[in-house]
Amino acid sequence: MVKFVILDRDGVINQDSDAYIKSPEEWIPIPGSLPAIARLNAAGFKVAVATNQSGIARGFYDQSVLQAMHEKMRGLLADVGGRIDSLVFCPHGPDDDCFCRKPKPGLYQQIAEHFSASLQKIPVIGDSERDLQAAEAVGATPILVRTGKGERTLRQYPERAEGLCFDDLSQAADFLIREFV
Repeated sequence: MVKFVILDRDGVINQDSDAYIKSPEEWIPIPGSLPAIARLNAAGFKVAVATNQSGIARGFYDQSVLQAMHEKMRGLLADVGGRIDSLVFCPHGPDDDCFCRKPKPGLYQQIAEHFSASLQKIPVIGDSERDLQAAEAVGATPILVRTGKGERTLRQYPERAEGLCFDDLSQAADFLIREFV
């Protein structure tokens, strides 16, 4: 059985912006996030990233710029001994009615197919309600972090504080390593 975790990107791994992350220069890791991924890898977790990237549909950047951002992320991760085992993204806008844009579960299902594994109880770490809703839709375990839009999510959905909720990816990773290894 494959042991894996699904992460949102913006607001979980890197700093988020309401104006979108539009270039590799704007892609700045949240302190502690990259070493957290390396610790997850070292503990035997495969790490997947599922990210809505409607900035493509909105014309803020194209797929080559997105690829450059992901190359930067992978390079910085390699520098600390970490890796991403699967990365999927939705390039559509909120009005496109696609199946991959979270809160719909399409991205998570792509990851399950990649690993040939069930999503039941798989930890999904996000900073927005839509990340958590998509996790619940597939029977995964939603985990909220307070970075990125996490505090805003807690203000809008205070009941999320009663579930698994951590200050950042580093805390969440330490919890997963303690509980699942």
